[in-house]
Amino acid sequence: MLKVDLRPAHLAIGSQRIHYGWVIVAIATTMLLVTSSVRFATAALVPYLSDPASGFGWSYSAISFAFSLQWIVLAIMSPYVGWLGDRYGIRRILLLGIFLFIAGMLLIGTMTNLWQFYLYFGLLLGIASAIFGILLVSCVTLWFRRHLGLALGAVWSFQAIGVIAHIFLIGAAFDQLGMKWVFWLPGMVGGALIFLLIRFFYNDPAEIGLRPLGAPRDELIEKLQNDEMAKIRARVFLQQAQRTATFWNLINIHCWGCMGHQIINVLVVAIAVDCGLSLGAAAGVLAVQQGTGVFVRGAVPVVAERLGCKTVWVVGMSLQAFPLLIILFAQDTWAFYVFAILFGVGQSCEVPTFQIANRQYYGNVSQGSLYGWQNIGGGLGMGLAPVFAGILWDMTNTYVGPLILSLSFSLLGLVSALLLPSPRSRLIPDWEKALTSAVP
Repeated sequence: MLKVDLRPAHLAIGSQRIHYGWVIVAIATTMLLVTSSVRFATAALVPYLSDPASGFGWSYSAISFAFSLQWIVLAIMSPYVGWLGDRYGIRRILLLGIFLFIAGMLLIGTMTNLWQFYLYFGLLLGIASAIFGILLVSCVTLWFRRHLGLALGAVWSFQAIGVIAHIFLIGAAFDQLGMKWVFWLPGMVGGALIFLLIRFFYNDPAEIGLRPLGAPRDELIEKLQNDEMAKIRARVFLQQAQRTATFWNLINIHCWGCMGHQIINVLVVAIAVDCGLSLGAAAGVLAVQQGTGVFVRGAVPVVAERLGCKTVWVVGMSLQAFPLLIILFAQDTWAFYVFAILFGVGQSCEVPTFQIANRQYYGNVSQGSLYGWQNIGGGLGMGLAPVFAGILWDMTNTYVGPLILSLSFSLLGLVSALLLPSPRSRLIPDWEKALTSAVP
């Protein structure tokens, strides 16, 4: 009979030892799959929410602002969430995220007014998204010195599966279930699942007596500090990192890249419908775009580890920008699907690369604060772009303006990527020397 050891520090199947870091990857992947899908899949409901016959009849700009508000909240909260995770431990803050996610999903199902959409979808899920998006991905980096790209690839690729599943839930069951249950079902089932998984979550390898996967055998096993010294280290490192131009340029890349693709994420279904596609075919465009990301996001961190983050971002921003010309000049169904594949590749190169970039530029450090600051750019980009695009569409009564706006933002992201230094050398390898003057 095959012997199985389920103790976290000695996890094994037969004679095959399994590092608990891979369990953390599975937990983080599942939590992100559940909690992140609603942010993107709800775009499939834009035509319904804008239709007066639905009982809503909201304008594109009003609907876009709800998506924008969620990301602006994420941008504002991200540095604080990252700092709280570094300071007090990730697991404690995740419990708050679970409560906010379940509450937000259940309340969205009951909404009848626009202000409720803003409060439930924008504010509650915005804070929950910051907690899960920042802390889970940052946590994975603490468990791996080797195979980090593979671990992050799994996390990011399966996140896209959640988006696709929610899109198909909306497309296949919306008529039967209605607005209420397309939010209640994933909220209740998904919320119960992530609440169960938190029992098996640990902040770092040392908490169960392990080293990160790939760490030298003679490396001391030290738990992450949650005392005053941890606060000083987090503050000093952040101050040193902020003195590098790359720190601010990474925020730019996240901002411009997200502005470019969020316009498409929110409006591509409405654009396709406006060009004559059926709602089912238009939702399929979004599904193909996100489905492409399942495979690309899995490979991107691995490629970035080998070729460097700069190369991946230059290629990604190019593919996010230039395929927009396809649907700008060709409105046939096939054109939208070709665009969806190419744009899906480009879009999927941006976000999964940040943890690899942080490791390449700043070393083996807790990334909560770094990624929190970078998400200021991402959150503002994801938040502001749909507002501008929605207003532009309402003013001009055409989708051409939003497409040109998306193209412009993606080109700015390409320029920012080209300005990055080589990722082969650490920018502040001796940052800990500054601790001597900071410790009382």
